[in-house]
Amino acid sequence: MRCPFCGHEETQVKDSRPTEDNSAIRRRRACPECEERFTTFERVQMREITVVKSGERKQPFDPDKIIKSMQIALRKRPVELAEIEKAAMEIVRQLESMGEAEIRSFKIGQLVMNALMDLDLVGYIRYASVYKDFRDPDDFNDFLNKVQELQKKAS
Repeated sequence: MRCPFCGHEETQVKDSRPTEDNSAIRRRRACPECEERFTTFERVQMREITVVKSGERKQPFDPDKIIKSMQIALRKRPVELAEIEKAAMEIVRQLESMGEAEIRSFKIGQLVMNALMDLDLVGYIRYASVYKDFRDPDDFNDFLNKVQELQKKAS
């Protein structure tokens, strides 16, 4: 495994354990060159998934993009990386269980939105502000009003 920090070709596995739901192996690794540590996940890939983006552009599915987008939405929020990774793995399992070779990007976005709603309301709103592509402040206000209504119903 190549080090994501310095690009060194070989890294050492320091610890391996199954994830909480036993769907993957979590490995803590260290680079002997730069001595940085990082985590990798090894899991079974059911099938290759292609993402169909707007404009019908297609690209291979990359689960890391889900984690990165959730991390951006949850930056400086009280949500642990392990919670984000667990939610992202659940999204990946849902996508794989659909049995489709091609999945529209908006469907992935909806699953991410659902996961963020459960993790952190502010992260959910941040993600929605990009995902929903609001045209003006009134669109954003309408969305916030709907979120507040949902929150009141849940209380």
